[in-house]
Parts: sequence; structure tokens; C-alpha cells
Amino acid sequence: MTASFATETIESARRMLTARLAAAGIDSAALEARTLTGEVLGLDLTGLIAQGLRRLNEDDAARLDAFAQRRLAGEPLARILGTKEFWGLPLKLSADTLVPRADTETVVEAALDVLRAEGRIQAMLRIADLGTGSGAILLALLTELPAATGVGTDLSAAALDTARANTQGVGLTTRAQFLVSDYGDGLSGPFDLIVSNPPYIPSADIAMLSPEVRDHDPHLALDGGRDGLDAYRRIAPQAASLLATDGLLVLEIGQGQDSAVSRLATAAGLAVMESARVDLAGIGRAIVARKIALRKPD
Repeated sequence: MTASFATETIESARRMLTARLAAAGIDSAALEARTLTGEVLGLDLTGLIAQGLRRLNEDDAARLDAFAQRRLAGEPLARILGTKEFWGLPLKLSADTLVPRADTETVVEAALDVLRAEGRIQAMLRIADLGTGSGAILLALLTELPAATGVGTDLSAAALDTARANTQGVGLTTRAQFLVSDYGDGLSGPFDLIVSNPPYIPSADIAMLSPEVRDHDPHLALDGGRDGLDAYRRIAPQAASLLATDGLLVLEIGQGQDSAVSRLATAAGLAVMESARVDLAGIGRAIVARKIALRKPD
């Protein structure tokens, strides 16, 4: 039976938790133990150090025990905390939303790089985030594009409740709205920018995902169908219809999906602008395409 944190000092409890997490093979065990201990006690690193010799009361020890068991059972740290930072924004999570990942910031970076190069950062842009989940991509973009407004869609009304709470939390309620919709089905264009991090895991590969993802992220936001491309088959023609001329589509993609997604965008009448933007691991993670003006016959 695992020893309880009851009667332990803050410092000894943190060290005990670090050892348990490390023994379970969890990366960054010391950081996670410090984070969980701080969450229970409402203390930052300075407070944990300053009060290191204070003993945990029964309630704090029980709560830390519960957190430890959840983490050791494979629940992601962000889900235990109920929040995750994305693009510097503290975002609430729910069972109906993905945990925003650093890789997805590649989508934000790609969109902003093109807009910056074209001198449109200050423009009054209209943005759509298809399958918005927690609202992460849309809210990150709105913080960088001061005159822009946006709409986020999702099939899950519960996910949109989380997105609305996040919008309020970061002070963007006047610039963002949300709609239950199957990607862009319920929208009316034109949009200057459409972004999406759709489900792109092939159905047969779901079982092989890490337990933190497979057992805790909503399958609706993971399962991309037989070949992982079902969402892109819907989004590409929708974007071609909804985008303004010279409007941009930026899509997150899975590893090795660059060529296939580019072909779908091209078939929908969009012009793929460049090779896939890579994430921090050097994996192609974002496709950028543009709606070009139709040439009039001579």
C-alpha cells in the first residue's frame, strides 16, 4: 500500500510525489510534483520553498493523494488541473475538449506569418475556427489581431460552453462567438481566414495512442476515419466556398499527411502556398492554402 502524505511536511510530500511519478516513468516528475503540490496548497514555487517545513493537514494530504492516484493512472496533468496554457493564454478544459498542445501553435504561427508579410495584422479580418473545441486557436489569433473578429464551430455544445468560458476569461467576448455546426455547414462567408485542427488519426490507430490521449481526449476530436482524412474532405470544399478572394485556410495535419491534404485543398480550388510548416519536432504540422481569384476568359 502506498504511504499517505498525511503528517508529511510540504517539502517531504513533494519529494515523495516526485519519487512516485518518476518510478512510474513520468517525464518531468519533479516539475509535475511541484505543480500538483502547489495546486493543492495554493502556493507558487516561492511559497512552496518558504513554507517547506509546514505539515499538510488531513484535507490537503487527502487531496494530494487523490491527485497522485489520478496522475499515476495516466490522467494528463492538464486534466487534473483543469487548465492548460496555449499561446500564453490560460484555458479551461472539459471532458469534451482536447488538451491544447504546443504543436498546434504551429497553426497560429503560420497564419500570423502570412498576414504579417501581407501587412494585414491590423486589418478588420473575419476568422472562422472549424472544430474549435476549447477555442484555443481562435482566441490566440484574436489576441494577435486587434481588429479581427471570429466565430468558432463545433459539433459539441458542451465544448462550446468551455470555449465561451475561455473567451470570457481572456476578455474577448465582444470579438468571438460560437455556433454548433458540422465544421462550416452553418456559416455564411466571406471569411478572410479559416483555421482548423480537425480529427486526423486513422480509426485503426486510435488504440495505439498513448493512454493520456486515448483514454482522456474525446474520440470525436481524434478519429479521422479510415485514412484520417475524412475531416479534410469536408473542410476543403467548405473553405473554398466560405473564403473571400485571397482568404487563407490553415489546417493542422498529422504526420505524413502533407501531400494528401494538399491534394484535397487543390482539388477544392485552393492554392497551397508552401510546403507544410513544421512543429518543434520537425514534423510537418500545418498546411496553408489561399483562395485565388478566378481568371476571366479572354
